[in-house]
Amino acid sequence: MSSFPLERVVVAFREIFLQPVFTGALFLASIKRPQQIEKSLGYITQKSTALSTFQTGLKILIGLGTIYRANNYLSNRALNNYVRDTWNWKKEIVLITGGSSGIGELMVQKFAKLSIKVVVVDVKPPNKPFPRAKIQQEIGHPTVLINNAGIGAGMTILDEPIETVHQTFNVNIIAHFNLIKEFLPHMIETDHGHVVTVASVASFITLASNVDYSCTKAAALAFHEGLAQELKHRYSARRVRTSVIHPTWIRTPLIDELLRKPGFNDIVLEPGTVADAIVEQVLRGESAQIILPGRLSGLLSTLRGLPSWLQEGVRNSKGKTLSRV
Repeated sequence: MSSFPLERVVVAFREIFLQPVFTGALFLASIKRPQQIEKSLGYITQKSTALSTFQTGLKILIGLGTIYRANNYLSNRALNNYVRDTWNWKKEIVLITGGSSGIGELMVQKFAKLSIKVVVVDVKPPNKPFPRAKIQQEIGHPTVLINNAGIGAGMTILDEPIETVHQTFNVNIIAHFNLIKEFLPHMIETDHGHVVTVASVASFITLASNVDYSCTKAAALAFHEGLAQELKHRYSARRVRTSVIHPTWIRTPLIDELLRKPGFNDIVLEPGTVADAIVEQVLRGESAQIILPGRLSGLLSTLRGLPSWLQEGVRNSKGKTLSRV
């Protein structure tokens, strides 16, 4: 199931009706030209209070829009340490893990089309081979690191071999530490760079038969938050950006069986949607936390603060999602 139609409605509402410039202009027009507005409203309702109701609604939207825009501005400035940076995409180098297939490969293609130098680190060869190289010696120091590689087994704790658990942790979180140790020092030295961590909606909610994966994605969120704190408070590298991405289910071969399961109607993102969001964030050159699709942001960002019975209700509603029957 594609998430596009409803997502477009949500985005349109946010960008139009939570835009104080637009709603403010409508409110001003309702004061300056009330008869014209009343005439227009007459096609919708015959109530004599239509104009008053319309103006009250606009006041509410103006207030909500102002709060929404102010909150976004302050959040953005705080996440970016109240400092700006410049990016020269003719000189930047983007390193992507898991770039030989799936979302990673799509990102490689998108960056390459923009003539941005890309390096791929993967355990499997790419579908279209490209030259091998010693990254720092032959190409240069990456200024953008995208920790994209990830795997999952979809098994219960008792059924999953411990070797598989180790592999999931090694790919999904331990590799982040290895790569950071290799490439972060130069970013700190130049006070310039961007580390993107691809986490998951599973960072916030753990399903049965998905425990090891959720553990690594919760760890990925903690890794992202801790990295930002160390860059700021230990290394004074306030221009090194950090972003974390939390997509829900993505239409890849990993969930083919799930997509064929009767009754499965969760939101499923297209790989290109996720790749576009990550590339756009990198090109923006700013830190952020992005939940995909965006309409889940409110629920997931507040889930842990809800009463336990509500949290359990959310988890219980997904209890059979990964069951074998």
